[in-house]
Amino acid sequence: MNRVRIQKLISECGVTSRRKAEEMISKGRVKVNGHPVRLGDKADLRTDNITVDGKRISKPQNSKYIMLNKPRGYVTTLSDEFGRKCIAQLTADVGERVFPVGRLDRDSEGLLLLTNDGEFANMIIHPSRHIPKVYRATLKPGPTDEQLIKFRNGMMLKGDSRKTAPADINVISQSDDGFPPSRAVAEIVLYEGRNRQIRRMFEQMSIKVARLRRIAIGNVSLERLVPGKWRELDKFEVESLINTANRRGDGTADKR
Repeated sequence: MNRVRIQKLISECGVTSRRKAEEMISKGRVKVNGHPVRLGDKADLRTDNITVDGKRISKPQNSKYIMLNKPRGYVTTLSDEFGRKCIAQLTADVGERVFPVGRLDRDSEGLLLLTNDGEFANMIIHPSRHIPKVYRATLKPGPTDEQLIKFRNGMMLKGDSRKTAPADINVISQSDDGFPPSRAVAEIVLYEGRNRQIRRMFEQMSIKVARLRRIAIGNVSLERLVPGKWRELDKFEVESLINTANRRGDGTADKR
């Protein structure tokens, strides 16, 4: 009998990521053969009836990988108890149930990956992979040289127990109305993904992030995709993301 941890099975069935599956189990939303399960429990998809919120899960027939240009004002969830706009409204015509790979906060926009392949999702978001994510940020006021160095070297954030990982930041335009400038646009590359990380880093330096847009993950770029629209990744983009994750996961790529 091929018994596997239930959170892994939920992820492989394209319901959600493994981390979210663990949260569902902890909240009692997952049952096997009618009985609630606990973290660490195992099951066999072929012989056990595994349900999430009362719905039986099964492996998807076709793997789906898409990118969405998330507009500002949408939350990165498939449903929202507060009635806010969510990304499921933008991907209703995908044809397969897909879930987000990572997240963008409500006020952020840009490239968001979605899939029904749990192993792919776990590979992309796992902390050990250090896949670079590229952002374009509008900052008010613009950062000083000292603040740029602080951002690049990593900093302690309130509520966190360790410094942020080294990051890349380059100012690509700024106003010429003084020093520091009242406004600047910067390109940022993160190699980790903490909650609201960019906003929190700048808030701690008394800089407001007026706009934040993710434009690339690894070698996959948003390019000209219209806000609110999605498209499928081609096989070369999927392979590129997997190869990048594997290289960084085994330590053969520069992790900054």
